Amino acid sequence: MAVKLRRPILVGGVALSFALWVLESVHHSLMESSEFVVLGAIALGTGFWWFQQLKFNDTEVSRLSEPLERETVEVVIAQAESAIAQLETETENHEAHSTLRQRVAEVTAQLDRTNMQLAVTGGKGVGKTTLMQVLKDTWIPVETMYARSLKFRETPALFAQADADTSATAALELAIASDLVLFLTAGDLTEPEFQILQQLGAENQRIMLVFNKQDQYLPEERPLVLHQLKQRMQGMLKSEEVVAIAASPGQLKVRQHQPDGSVKEWMEQPPADITPLTQQLNQILLQEGQQLIWASTFRAAVALKAEVKTALNGVRRDRALPVIEQYQWIVAGTAFANPVPALDLLATAAINAQLVMDLGSIYQQKFSLQQAQTVAGRMGSLMLKLGLVELSTQTIGGILKSNAITFVAGGLVQGVSAAYLTRLAGLSLIEYFQAQEALTTADGGLLNLDKLGETLQNVFQQNQRVAFLQSFVKQGVARLLPESPQPEITADETVVSC
Repeated sequence: MAVKLRRPILVGGVALSFALWVLESVHHSLMESSEFVVLGAIALGTGFWWFQQLKFNDTEVSRLSEPLERETVEVVIAQAESAIAQLETETENHEAHSTLRQRVAEVTAQLDRTNMQLAVTGGKGVGKTTLMQVLKDTWIPVETMYARSLKFRETPALFAQADADTSATAALELAIASDLVLFLTAGDLTEPEFQILQQLGAENQRIMLVFNKQDQYLPEERPLVLHQLKQRMQGMLKSEEVVAIAASPGQLKVRQHQPDGSVKEWMEQPPADITPLTQQLNQILLQEGQQLIWASTFRAAVALKAEVKTALNGVRRDRALPVIEQYQWIVAGTAFANPVPALDLLATAAINAQLVMDLGSIYQQKFSLQQAQTVAGRMGSLMLKLGLVELSTQTIGGILKSNAITFVAGGLVQGVSAAYLTRLAGLSLIEYFQAQEALTTADGGLLNLDKLGETLQNVFQQNQRVAFLQSFVKQGVARLLPESPQPEITADETVVSC
């Protein structure tokens, strides 16, 4: 669907020249201080590397510091409903509307449910099925103690050789959807097990770490393994939430001396030893039963809200792309018709604040003209500092020089490069807006420059492939010089990476 631009953009030669002069001055100042910039970048990079190393070597995951309240869950559900209403406003006959509304009702109903879901997860052969059966057979029914029903759910085995990624994903989804997770291990934690525990902790999932099959260790080794597990889980679980059990102890040989001096021997199956686990479960369910239900409902509401936001972002992106395309070719025509020596192609994006306003309007992030000009200027500065202008110009210039287009080559380089940078700016704004919650004019139109810089780099890397640039240059030449031969790019040409 064609998108009509109903607002003016800056296409005048005077305004363009003035903006270019300003940016050229900024660029000159940056070049004079390049030595300090390089030294500063090295220092910052070194510090950041050390920070990352410390962060990696001392990773901790902690649960919510305060109990989750019902009102908090209701707020997220209301936000999901609001997002669905916005989706209905911006689309017509969206097939997912009724399904999403039904899911909101289902999530809301979970707030008052009395049945609880307990997931048992862990690697292969750690005793998940056995433990579930022992709990069902020997544990006092929770209906009697807490007026709640309890359903056990065994997840797929983690770290299975054939489909490790698939099983881990399915296990995580099932565990996150449960109210409480029993994570079984048969010894000290492996790194993959610890990573899964971290992911569950990041979702604020309530966990108990269960050291099963302790009977397979010597008596003096068992407390050492349990202590090591508690040390590993410091900051994530309380000490009493890491327990050692034997759901199915190995058989013991019993020897009995008879009165006649003979010895009678037989194998005997000891009873399951799960008392430390059931005692802690009793305490958790008694004190936190309702909190656990609200927490799992909260996670479901957050997931639903994210799904609606993804759908809404897809609709908005479809509306935003035609706007970007129109602006990029208008900017290209302006730069081509009014080339300036030592052109700073970044200026074509910096002066077009109207693009920021239009994209902000699509994504419900309103900007005044002054705010939009500020945003465009900051994006321009980021492009300059990141070196995207120079890299883009060199690459596009190289493609155009491979053809017999010489008498207007300078104008073509400027026009096509200006269009390319405008497209990068527009796509970066889309990605940035999609990651943000709705802003209002009270936010002052300010952006997170660090986040925007990362987004710009990512979008640049995604749009610097040879095939894409070849196609883009062809489109630009076709629009600026409709009767000229189209440029080709040889197979051995590469694109400079930043």
